[in-house]
Amino acid sequence: MKTAWAALLVAGLSFATPAAATEGENMWPDTPQARLELEALIATLDARLLSHPSATLTLEGWCRDHGLAPVAHVVARRLPGIARVPSEGQRRDLAVSADEPVAYRRVELACGGRVLSVADNWYVPARLTPAMNDQLSRTDTAFGHVVADLHFTRRTLDSTRLFAPLPEGWEHRGLPPAGAGTIAIPAEILRHRALLYRPDGLPFSEVVETYTGAMLDFPPPVAR
Repeated sequence: MKTAWAALLVAGLSFATPAAATEGENMWPDTPQARLELEALIATLDARLLSHPSATLTLEGWCRDHGLAPVAHVVARRLPGIARVPSEGQRRDLAVSADEPVAYRRVELACGGRVLSVADNWYVPARLTPAMNDQLSRTDTAFGHVVADLHFTRRTLDSTRLFAPLPEGWEHRGLPPAGAGTIAIPAEILRHRALLYRPDGLPFSEVVETYTGAMLDFPPPVAR
């Protein structure tokens, strides 16, 4: 069944190229083909995020590949006034004691005018350089850009699909019939929870990233 599923995705996408994106407009018609394409896109996005240590760079690649902004550069917009202390489980994940400082940062990651994800980040200041801590506290620079010099690795703890374009069991019952209008893409489509590690194996950040429907804010492919 997995082989048939992969072949179906390839058949549905290999003949097509995306048109230019129009911000804020849902252009995905409620057709079996469009739902299959959305399913493949979310699976591709999930795979890219799981295989790359930096979500920031992955988002920039996605933004560039799908024409979501004139310049594919992701910026972080800090959301002030929110403070979330780490849970006991998060302290265990980060291998820190009950009294060791853990900082918290919540940001929107945007490319052009589109907010692609919201990231909740608990990090250990003592495991970063003073310059990195200063930049994180004073600027809106994306976390992945700030800590890039650590050459960190990433281990995903959870990956949760929040949007399923195709109904459960469709591979047995066939694709759903076409509906009227366009497909309702929700505000949140995917969520990851991950740990970031320094090269010496020490964890320094736990992040929960929620990816938005703006990741799919481009027209469906068109036949060549």
